[in-house]
Amino acid sequence: MKMSLRIRIALALIGLLLGGLYALPALTNLQGTFLGKVLPESEIRLGLDLRGGMHLTLGVDIPRGVANTMAQFGQDIRSEAQDDGIFILRPQVVNDTKLEFTLARGDQQDQFERMLRNRFDNLQILSKQTQEAGQIRYAVSMTQQYRAHVEDLLVEQAIKTIRNRIDQFGVAEPDIRRQAEGRIQVQLPGLQDPERAVAIIGQTAHLEFKLVDDQADIDRALRGILPPDAELASMHTRNPDGSVSQTPIVIKRDTLMTGEFITDARVSFDQFNQAYVGLNFNARGSRLFERITGENTGRRLAIVLDGNVHSAPVIQERIAGGRASITGRFTTEEATDLALVLRAGALPAPVHIMEERTVGPSLGRESIERGLQAALIGGALILVFMLVYYSMSGIVANAVLCLNILLVMAGLAAFGATLTLPGIAGIILTIGIAVDANVLIFERIREEIRRGLTPAIAIDEGYSRALKAIVDANITTIIAAIVLYQFGTGPIRGFAVTLTLGILASMFTAIFVSRIFFDFWLKWRKPGTPLSI
Repeated sequence: MKMSLRIRIALALIGLLLGGLYALPALTNLQGTFLGKVLPESEIRLGLDLRGGMHLTLGVDIPRGVANTMAQFGQDIRSEAQDDGIFILRPQVVNDTKLEFTLARGDQQDQFERMLRNRFDNLQILSKQTQEAGQIRYAVSMTQQYRAHVEDLLVEQAIKTIRNRIDQFGVAEPDIRRQAEGRIQVQLPGLQDPERAVAIIGQTAHLEFKLVDDQADIDRALRGILPPDAELASMHTRNPDGSVSQTPIVIKRDTLMTGEFITDARVSFDQFNQAYVGLNFNARGSRLFERITGENTGRRLAIVLDGNVHSAPVIQERIAGGRASITGRFTTEEATDLALVLRAGALPAPVHIMEERTVGPSLGRESIERGLQAALIGGALILVFMLVYYSMSGIVANAVLCLNILLVMAGLAAFGATLTLPGIAGIILTIGIAVDANVLIFERIREEIRRGLTPAIAIDEGYSRALKAIVDANITTIIAAIVLYQFGTGPIRGFAVTLTLGILASMFTAIFVSRIFFDFWLKWRKPGTPLSI
């Protein structure tokens, strides 16, 4: 059923009104004015290439994350076995991929392996060896499918954590994308404090709790002679004059607990007004921390952050309630930053910065000026050509072209899309697409008039014949734009967004709005007036 002319005019006016509402604040500075308070707070965000900012490529240490997961499996297996009256000794991660431990009583072999199959079906037994005392030494690893799942999860969790941290900066539209081989690309347009961003994003805040090996000889450890299950680390201590000293310390290689169980981190001050970070764990972390402290009362527990020991207090008693603290003579700013990254989520595995680039805004300003200049010159030439070549119909084409550009800008503002340098190219390209649709329609109308049809029938036939070709061409272009958006990076995605918005706007203006002009002319023209086209 054909829609009446009045309804179509009303719909077109609604589109024009909405376009004006969103485009006006985005294209003009209305802050503090009456219109600025009434109109939507829409703005067109500029991408990294136009606004300047920071580009980072981060690499996730997947082998280290897998090793931490295996160490966690060791703690879980021992805990579950203990609940069933089975005793597991010395769980230890070997070569980052294999977990070795000893079953204390060989007569519990069937019971233990049944528990392992039922509760840890993601693990597979690699080998088992009966020892002289009847104990059985097991070596297990993750199944291939579960290891792939863990590796995928490590990168996804790292992306989520990094996004949480970036939100602390108030960056308008960060572009965080996963790349091959455990790499993550981060683009932060308009970031004003890149040094602080690198300090916080790059801080892995990989928190681990490990036992201190007080039996180890420090002098031998410094010469590289270490027990097989221990490693040499440095304990950072801030001196009263603000300098930081490092003391060698030998800690157990296995991680008893990581920071993944943290639910909150806050800065507090002790009785000497020294800043420290208080931690709260979730339910699972609370149980785990209580068990660890209960089993190791009287021993020193090293709190290791990014490979550095910040404190190693002696466990006085079982600690219940899911609370712990990190001390290390922090300054207030250091404690605040540490609490921020821990609260945003500790990384499941260490990450390191592989590439760091800062893009200046001057290049963006020049790009915008040149892009606008190209758009104005190209648009003016098109307007003149259409006016000369199609006369009155050229005016219609020019009017809907201006409306098309307005709707594209309004769409960018309404959806909070990011305008990039390729995005400007996309806008210019859509101008050509919009004009091409009008040319296609007008040429069909001309053909019908040459056949001797009346203007009303020629317009109707022209739109009908051109419609299918326009829709087919635009749909295939939109499909290509969707693919670009899905697999492209920041600037390419900006191009895909502007191209898609431009095509949708051109279909609305070239097919729907321009037809209103012709129908309006047909209704109010004098009988016998020829169509100027």
